[in-house]
Amino acid sequence: MTASLFPRLAEALAISEIDQKIGLTVALAADWQAGKLDWQDTTPLTLTCGRPAKPELVPHKQVLQRNPQTPEGRARLLHAIVHIEFTAINLALDHAARFRGLPRQYYADWIAVAVEEAEHFQLLRQRLQALGHDYGDFPAHASLWDMAEKTEHDVLVRMALVPRLLEARGLDATPPIQKKLAAAGDHESARALDIILRDEIGHVGLGDHWFRYLCSARSLDPEATYRRLLSEFRAPWPQAPMNEAARLAAGFSAGELATLLAEKPAR
Repeated sequence: MTASLFPRLAEALAISEIDQKIGLTVALAADWQAGKLDWQDTTPLTLTCGRPAKPELVPHKQVLQRNPQTPEGRARLLHAIVHIEFTAINLALDHAARFRGLPRQYYADWIAVAVEEAEHFQLLRQRLQALGHDYGDFPAHASLWDMAEKTEHDVLVRMALVPRLLEARGLDATPPIQKKLAAAGDHESARALDIILRDEIGHVGLGDHWFRYLCSARSLDPEATYRRLLSEFRAPWPQAPMNEAARLAAGFSAGELATLLAEKPAR
């Protein structure tokens, strides 16, 4: 007998306590690997996203600038990344829980991503704790989850504007952050981000794969559709400097990157 995958995903998504969320995510991934969970259930579920009471969520512009040359600035910088990784656990769970009727591999992919994001969170939380702080010590913003809510109506839009857009921005941002951390003498945190960058190329690549799969199923041109969605949702347009090597490895074409830079609209 197999149980439905989706209530398990919903349970992990809804839990606010961090260790419980990670534990439930790892457990459902193990049961999935063991063939104990059914991905073809169509029973509707109400999904809620759980997060701890801290950090306080504030508008993006209210998050203080982070100078990694100071210990507190370095802690604030790492805290911002830890917050992204925690949010990414919820994103992967929601990608899998919210959208039905997709190939089995779709669910396998995002369950695996949820586990990797939990590993990233724990790795970077340890670096933050080594600096005398913990997750929740500083305010954070909710821009990443806000986009998840805006795209909950359509998996194609979700794949375009969360992994393929916002998470792809992390590919661009990570190498400069690593340089700043290394310049401040925090080589261990810089090396930890090597792991994050490697895995995030894969995560963005999954977003790219499923976006293109869904475009093909709907007879849409993926690159034109991507630009249209950026404009329709007034999403942050990709801009230079891009980590072109990472983006190419994640599925973007050189032509698309050039077009994105050339067609950035004035707003």
